[in-house]
Amino acid sequence: MTISQALAHKPEFKKQYFFERRSLLPHTPHHFWQIESGIIRTATWLEDGIMITIGLWGPGEIVGTSLTRIDPHHIECLSSVQALAIPLEDSHQRTATLLAQMQQLEELTVIRAHRKVDLMLLKLLGWLAQKFGRKSASGQLIDLRLTHQDLADLLGATRVTITRTLNQLEQQGFIERLPLHRIILREEEIWHYQI
Repeated sequence: MTISQALAHKPEFKKQYFFERRSLLPHTPHHFWQIESGIIRTATWLEDGIMITIGLWGPGEIVGTSLTRIDPHHIECLSSVQALAIPLEDSHQRTATLLAQMQQLEELTVIRAHRKVDLMLLKLLGWLAQKFGRKSASGQLIDLRLTHQDLADLLGATRVTITRTLNQLEQQGFIERLPLHRIILREEEIWHYQI
């Protein structure tokens, strides 16, 4: 039995599921997914095949196809994910969930509105550090292992532009890049950034 079939047959129960990195969460019209651990990306595509990242979600947050009218819509695991299937009827948090979704979309919209890619990328890294980062000796560690293409998809830029901009930001001392696509954001340097 597939996950979708199991969810269709047991709408009254919460059940925990595990997903591997880069796998997709099933579209379940009668359930939300509450993220217990890991990071999820919601995305869609334009007519020309360009992927648009709608949001990044982490532990405690709720995603699901019933929260959007965007079609196509997919929910991809950017890391291994543990998620709880919550029936729509059981969602006493619906208002809080919708508010959190709207707030994140607003924040990403403002980040994407900057005209210069370097400023847009710095703002995005700051947002990622605030949402998912943790303190390290050198600054905020963003341990999401996002590829340059993932960052480009978030900002509507090209992978080449993101790679070039990351190199510039590293040379200027704003970031430190570590193996496995991890980044340390040096917050004290951001305040001195000249637009």
